[in-house]
Amino acid sequence: MDSLISLIQAAIIFGTVIMFGAVGEIIAEKSGSLNLGVPGVMYLGGIASLIGVFFYENSTDNPNQIICVIIALVCAFLAAALGGLIFSFLTITLRANQNVTGLTLTIFGSGVANFFGGSLNKLAGGVGQISVATTSSAFRASIPALYNLGFIGKILFSYGFMVYAAIILAIFAQRFLTKSRAGLNLRAIGENPGSADAAGINVTLYKYLATCIGSGISGLGGMYYVMDYTKGTWANDATIESLGWLAVALVIFAIWKPRNTIWGAYLFGILYWVYAFWRETNVDLGFITLHLPALTRRTQELFKMIPYIVTIIVLVITSHRKKKEYQPPEALGLPYFREER
Repeated sequence: MDSLISLIQAAIIFGTVIMFGAVGEIIAEKSGSLNLGVPGVMYLGGIASLIGVFFYENSTDNPNQIICVIIALVCAFLAAALGGLIFSFLTITLRANQNVTGLTLTIFGSGVANFFGGSLNKLAGGVGQISVATTSSAFRASIPALYNLGFIGKILFSYGFMVYAAIILAIFAQRFLTKSRAGLNLRAIGENPGSADAAGINVTLYKYLATCIGSGISGLGGMYYVMDYTKGTWANDATIESLGWLAVALVIFAIWKPRNTIWGAYLFGILYWVYAFWRETNVDLGFITLHLPALTRRTQELFKMIPYIVTIIVLVITSHRKKKEYQPPEALGLPYFREER
């Protein structure tokens, strides 16, 4: 039972990181911008939040938790949005290839983050010596009265506020895209920017805003990983990049609907961590007993591929259904030339 609880808790924490990345990318892709730089902007969000609160906490003897949280959120969002702005300028204004630009942004973001992360570790006295305990504890704080409700409490209420904020954000993004005028305009641009432009919608402005805001939201995923899972330290282990690519895969798995990222992210979280809780055991099916062996290192690596394999299967299935609601925006990844409409 303890192993099951630990698996679910790890899945929800990692799923929350993935969910932030996926919701932000869905908003960007609905405008027609295919930003494969999600891992990069998550890196930027993570390191920017860490730098901001590190200098604040070390500048005062009694740091305020509310101020710490605000600094982390603002720094993460702005740094990631800046990454989105760079992507937007190159792909929207200069009309550079979106695939190449996105991959370059991932490399750029990881390089910048690991450079400053290493410098911050050195400044703090070594790897793991960064002290932002006040901020980390604020992000990881749960409600004791709810946490102590036994099995249900540990499953549902043993997390910080960002887990619930991610769910609310996904629901809000779904309503924004389907119910608001701005959301419908954004979807129109992603489907046919020429027609949207002819209808008086500012295509360039919407694309810039969607990509920058979407990147900012994705950056919150990197911040949450740093502040919650690694407890306010920086480790160059490429986990943020792995989760960033899972966020990109989740966009396809969720068929570009933010509400589907909620359960999809947690499913990905379980699939990502199931290998760590796999134990050698016998399963009695009544008519036969199955022996499940312990996983070797190579088998563990195969288990880590499961989320991507599931995404490929979903992509194949939805492609054959031919329904519009299961397809990506028609203008996704295509530059818009106004003079050609």
